Amino acid sequence: MALELVIRGGKVVDGSGLAAFTADVAIRDGRIVQIGRVAERGRREIDADGLLVTPGFIDAHTHMDAQINWDPLGTSSCWHGVTSVVMGNCGFTLAPVRRGEEALAVRNLERAEDISPAAMAEGIAWGWESFSEYLDAMEALPKGINYAAQVGHSALRTWAMGERAFTEAANPDDLGLMNGELARAFDAGAVGFTSSRSMHDQTSDERPVASRLATWDEIRSLVATVGAKDALFELAQERSPDHEGRLEFFGRLRDLAVESGALVTFGVLPMGPRELWEPQLDALEETAAAGGRMIGQSHSRGVSMLLSFETQLPFDRIPEWRAVRSRPLEEQKTLLRDPEVRARLVHAAHHGNYGQAIGAEAGKPDWDLLRVYQNPLPPNPKVAEIARARGVDPVECLIDLALEKDLRQFFITLPSPMADEDLLRVMRHPQTVMTFSDTGAHVTQIVDACIQTHLISHWARDQKAFTIEEAVRMVTLAPARVWGFNDRGLLREGMVADINLIDLDALMPGMPLAVRDLPAGAQRVIMKSDGMVATIVAGQVLLEGGEHTGALPGRLLRRAAR
Repeated sequence: MALELVIRGGKVVDGSGLAAFTADVAIRDGRIVQIGRVAERGRREIDADGLLVTPGFIDAHTHMDAQINWDPLGTSSCWHGVTSVVMGNCGFTLAPVRRGEEALAVRNLERAEDISPAAMAEGIAWGWESFSEYLDAMEALPKGINYAAQVGHSALRTWAMGERAFTEAANPDDLGLMNGELARAFDAGAVGFTSSRSMHDQTSDERPVASRLATWDEIRSLVATVGAKDALFELAQERSPDHEGRLEFFGRLRDLAVESGALVTFGVLPMGPRELWEPQLDALEETAAAGGRMIGQSHSRGVSMLLSFETQLPFDRIPEWRAVRSRPLEEQKTLLRDPEVRARLVHAAHHGNYGQAIGAEAGKPDWDLLRVYQNPLPPNPKVAEIARARGVDPVECLIDLALEKDLRQFFITLPSPMADEDLLRVMRHPQTVMTFSDTGAHVTQIVDACIQTHLISHWARDQKAFTIEEAVRMVTLAPARVWGFNDRGLLREGMVADINLIDLDALMPGMPLAVRDLPAGAQRVIMKSDGMVATIVAGQVLLEGGEHTGALPGRLLRRAAR
């Protein structure tokens, strides 16, 4: 049988972490059949001289559960070399769901994950109840990249308890229903079970999402089912305000990992003083020492919020600003140039009532953290620095900078300081995996689908904090092994041919762009990249030069029943 594709003469970075080498890669029936000097010609040949040839990247922390219904390509992830994603994190999924009660599942997602309810109403063709039926429906959808699904605790709870899921503890009958459906979901191919204890996760009517009502005994019971199926438990953790509370929480999590046998994972974000986040690293090590399995999920640049006049600003809740921001952008430009209006806005920005910030919603800006998003990679200047240089108030400076770019200027801020050395420490920890993009959620506030290209271009190529081989392993083989993708994440004969061709010198994330391409015209922010020459899924070229070829070779990745 003829070779479908031969990639000629590229620098193969195979995902193992071992040194790169020059070779050809031959593909047949969607799998790699030879690496080395390939004599046979392929139906298509790609000259990869001067390019990196890597496995497709794997992003194990996304919220693409709604987006998969209307976006076959998996944007923005696919533009950054991601060929496989895991959705259903933090307890938020669209299944299981009782027929006629779909609004309960949506209630858990729409605010906590900032996914437009209008887009979900128009873009999702509901038709499933059980998680098994949901997987069948997702498998039938056209897909450019690969998806794996997890069972969300909030959805599972509302399926079992209805409205009581938002107000009550589960009774034994409820728990029996949940455990039975969870076991069936694993048998059907779910790769994990996820939950949230985070105080920031609220419904649109300002109640805790359903998983937050669960007792620890409920979680222990469900995670015992996870362990019995040798699967994974992901948690959006509670963040106790005091040190003792944090130690108690991670002690319980350690004991849960040991007693259940489940692999436990959560995000490790080094925000603020070290005493706030170091207990997370300690928990990883203590769990391993006690015989449990625990993996932290790290981030390559620190979760950051995007702000702009096109999308949202920290001041939007203040009445003086709301009066301006409610107008079309062209009218806003005129008002922002009016000295009296501007003076009122500057005063209100400093002295107005910002209300209570929930989740990723903006509060009063810290001018020492807010930066002008001028460059895809660091550094970017602080608004406060530019304001001092211009001799103006930072609010007035922000307005001027936005007007200079026709109100299309983005600003970027972190929720709290994250030092480079802390980010590197977490990424280098042997029990963390760099995979925390949140793609599919917070779509007008966050666009971190670039964390893989950021890691390779900034930390490996420019800063040399990692070798290119180490960085590629961090986003390929490392997540593949944790999430059980045994035929991906590595370039070896017999493996699925999910492959990236990369111009390393040109590689970098693109700049954010506000668009209205969601169902019902809902808004989101997207980000493309430079230097991704081609992305191949199952042996078919999905993207070439950043453009879709028309191929849709992606599939649903089901975990084998155990």
